[in-house]
Amino acid sequence: MRWALVKVCLAVTTMVVVAFAVPLGLVVREMARDRAFAGAEREAAAVAPALSITTDRDELERVVAAAGADSGMAVHLPAEGARGALDIGASRATGHDIQAVRRLGRASTTTVTGGFALLQPVALGSGAIAVVEVYVPESEVTNGVGTAWAVLAGVGLALIVGSVAVADRLGVRMVRPARRLVEGARELGEGELGARVPEEGPTELRLAAVAFNSMADQVVRLLAGERELAADLSHRLRTPLTVLRLNAASLGAGPAAEQTRAAVAQLEREVDTIIRTAREAKPQTAAPGPGAGCDAAEVVGERMEFWSALAEDEGRTWRVAGVDRPVRIPVARAELAAALDALLGNVFRHTPEGTAFAVDVHQGEDAVIVLISDAGPGISDPEAALARGRGSGTTGSTGLGLDIVRRLAESTGGDVRIGASVLGGSEIRIRFQRDARGPQRRGHRGAVRRRGARRLVPTFNRPRSLP
Repeated sequence: MRWALVKVCLAVTTMVVVAFAVPLGLVVREMARDRAFAGAEREAAAVAPALSITTDRDELERVVAAAGADSGMAVHLPAEGARGALDIGASRATGHDIQAVRRLGRASTTTVTGGFALLQPVALGSGAIAVVEVYVPESEVTNGVGTAWAVLAGVGLALIVGSVAVADRLGVRMVRPARRLVEGARELGEGELGARVPEEGPTELRLAAVAFNSMADQVVRLLAGERELAADLSHRLRTPLTVLRLNAASLGAGPAAEQTRAAVAQLEREVDTIIRTAREAKPQTAAPGPGAGCDAAEVVGERMEFWSALAEDEGRTWRVAGVDRPVRIPVARAELAAALDALLGNVFRHTPEGTAFAVDVHQGEDAVIVLISDAGPGISDPEAALARGRGSGTTGSTGLGLDIVRRLAESTGGDVRIGASVLGGSEIRIRFQRDARGPQRRGHRGAVRRRGARRLVPTFNRPRSLP
């Protein structure tokens, strides 16, 4: 904006200066020309009275000398009686021009070597026409014109420089509040809720700053309300969780009872984490630092061990592959476990009992892919399933599970895709970037590796397998 304003002011001022300076320079030149010829006319008029009295050569020479222009003045007398034509002084005009002035009877100028010649007709006492020639050098015609043009150019240049300087200051006055507004918006977008901008500058930018500060205050109020609501809703879960914990304690011994008690304990920890995070106004997930992350193979094996008990109860066959060696990804262990639980929970919730499912972990050079496949009815609208809050339309579905998984994958620069699995149902593919540099790492080479990873032969590490 600043340079645009400077360029506009430069163009406008230049056009104004040219529009005024060029005609003014031409006027100065014409004034200098008129001044030079006016002086020549006065010199010619000084000789006219003597011509009306006498035509004697000696007398006229003394008159021309007295006029002070003997080197630049000439008198041309026509032939009279026995006297032929007489030329007094240094003549520069041609005889044709002199005869033309006599014939027309009015003054005229003609171009001669080194300047101009003013030819002034004068009537003699005998009625004949004499011509007084006054030489006007080129230097007199242009006397002062160069200086005037230089002054005009200097004034014009000074006006242009001054206007550019003023425009630059005005641009700074407008750009500085705009930059502060941009910086405030960037800070607010990065999570600095205290970011505000000074309400100063031009009227429009001042109003924009007022609107921005009002919006920031509203965002703070909305986020505070969201945190309080999340904390309150999570706190309401403590009562039913207490009942579940007491009931789980009375189940006695056994694998199912132990798993139930472990699930209740984990649920209590998650609720406590949600309440604590909401009260402290901190995000539930944060970008992992260098060296942070977890072993995806270990987490997948752990969660599959948890869900295997329920799979046996419902008669589901299952398979897990690719967890026989460590697979590091830049994702927190709790976040990956929550994402896997959301996806495996969807399999149990949205497919009939006895439906087979599988979890495969593939690792490439720069990415790790986790595939969750099932033999259910599939997902008819993948885009709607990935949209936050859409859900499947069934009771108990909030539509947040897949969105949580998608955001977790995108936090590393990966993505989530839904397609058809080899088991006949749906296949959810989660891609985690190992270096967590963001979406710019996606490209053709990564796609080739992912397609190659799909061709890996899975390794079975559980006694139960799909038919």
